[in-house]
Amino acid sequence: MGDVQIKVMTIIIHGLAASTCTSRVVATLIEKEVVDYVIEPVDLVSGAHKKPEYLALQPFGVIPVIQDGDLTLFESRAIARYICDKYANQGTALYGSSLTDRAKVEQWLEVESQNFHLPIGTAVFELVFKGYRGLTTDDSVVEANLSKLSSVLDIYEVHLSKNKYLAGDFFSLADLSHLPYLHYLIHVAKKGDVVTSKKHVNAWWEDISSRPSWKKVLELMAGN
Repeated sequence: MGDVQIKVMTIIIHGLAASTCTSRVVATLIEKEVVDYVIEPVDLVSGAHKKPEYLALQPFGVIPVIQDGDLTLFESRAIARYICDKYANQGTALYGSSLTDRAKVEQWLEVESQNFHLPIGTAVFELVFKGYRGLTTDDSVVEANLSKLSSVLDIYEVHLSKNKYLAGDFFSLADLSHLPYLHYLIHVAKKGDVVTSKKHVNAWWEDISSRPSWKKVLELMAGN
């Protein structure tokens, strides 16, 4: 019998490297040492994400969406989980090494999506993304959501005083998922006090944002 040929499919990411959700997906791919991917830019300015051909892939008209062979998948957190499972045997063990580890990762992924995302996402939208659209920032909305975020991060501070990372002593998908919005809040909006004022949260941020995978993502963002 001849050698079995395994066809490697290139993952197509329809999105923008500078978008928070696309960068979550790309960071996951890099951590899992996946090199067969390409970013196909979606021109948000021209409204490409609202045109029929894109809506056929992502009916809600937002980015990103991936195509991996016959699979079309949207929602960045679902995509990141899929990547972790598909490439479980390579790269960083983003789910840890046991069922208990994974349960803790999933717990903090839920915290990120249910408690952390709304206040930081709203603040970053007001401070950064509104400007891209020529809209005026509502300072009262910013302050209200930064206050909510600070309260959430107070809980993180207690937790991180006892744990190096969110799920324990290993870097996980839960930590990674926080990187995009924290980057925009701290380095673009220049509103990092809510993070840097908390000793353990700041140490965690400095750790996770110094990873080679995230530095690579930042390079891609800069070239977007």
